[in-house]
Amino acid sequence: MKETLARAYAARIAAEGFLPDAGQEAALARLARLGETILRHGSGGGWLARWRRPTMPALRGLYLWGPVGRGKSMLMDLFCDALPEPRKRRLHFHEFMREVHARLDDARRSGAMDALAPVAREIARDARLLCLDEMEVKDIADAMILARLFEALAREGVFIVTTSNRPPADLYKDGLNRALFLPFIETLERHFDIVELAGAQDYRRLWHSGARAWLVPDTEEATRRLDGLWDLLTGGAPAEPLTLRHAGRSIGLPRWHDRIGRAPFDALCRQPLGAGDYLALAGHLDFLILDHVPRLGPEDTAATRRFINLIDVLHDRGIRLAASAAEEPERLIAPGSEESFEFARTVSRIRALEGPGARLPAARLGTKGKDMPSNAADACN
Repeated sequence: MKETLARAYAARIAAEGFLPDAGQEAALARLARLGETILRHGSGGGWLARWRRPTMPALRGLYLWGPVGRGKSMLMDLFCDALPEPRKRRLHFHEFMREVHARLDDARRSGAMDALAPVAREIARDARLLCLDEMEVKDIADAMILARLFEALAREGVFIVTTSNRPPADLYKDGLNRALFLPFIETLERHFDIVELAGAQDYRRLWHSGARAWLVPDTEEATRRLDGLWDLLTGGAPAEPLTLRHAGRSIGLPRWHDRIGRAPFDALCRQPLGAGDYLALAGHLDFLILDHVPRLGPEDTAATRRFINLIDVLHDRGIRLAASAAEEPERLIAPGSEESFEFARTVSRIRALEGPGARLPAARLGTKGKDMPSNAADACN
């Protein structure tokens, strides 16, 4: 496992033009040890497996944390891809929790006395390894169940790797009824290998150069350039609105054609939408053009939160972004505001999503596997 991961890591950094990083290599070694533990314990999970193997390992997962842009998600993905385990899933933490709550609702409707137990069994049937990206707990409903959920998954033989920008002790910091969340922190510290990936280099900033897709200032000229990009991506085809129904709400894009979407900021971030709504939209997108992103002040807390969720979903699903904005991402919100800590990750993700170094779907290129053609870059120059 160690050699397989080392080869995959060397190939990845060579392809991206990065230099080897001692912190990343140390984290990979810890992931390799977890992988060897998983492989030693066979197919795992369920009461029969526990009866045959009464002493399951105490270490049930790995928690990889550190500042934005250090390559946490990349390392987790290398591990997930390299482990020869057929039952494995990789998803965003918020997407996972949305799924958990939906399953809990189904279990309660079916009359289950303890809804968590059957839900943990269902998850374990689908995945022996869960890779959960960007753990960040802000919802009291999540905080209330996480300790019991992770304990139940461990009993079912599930291993978990997760990434986060915070150490376990800082999760749900200052949250409502945080004392009820402390058992989850204890679970992480008892059953997870806690690995810090320290350092200040934001590797995502190295993925692109040249053409800009975040256009400042938000002028008629910026709109004209985005119009040119829209025409290029859609081949000049007429746009239609896309409207979806999700969780009893109507959500949509004013302009959409063949997985290319366009909307003003207010249509997506000043409406009562959540991460689940953005995930529903993401299923219909390869590229999003966002018009008129404003500078966000203290009075825009709800819009800022939605914008953070939107960018998280775009990044996790590999959806490209172009936008016109009042400010560069680094200056979109005032320093020291309530969302400034989390917004540092958003800035990094915006920079990862824009620019020609990211990849367009092959269907948009005409030549498989090439980067954005020069005329697409010119549309935003």
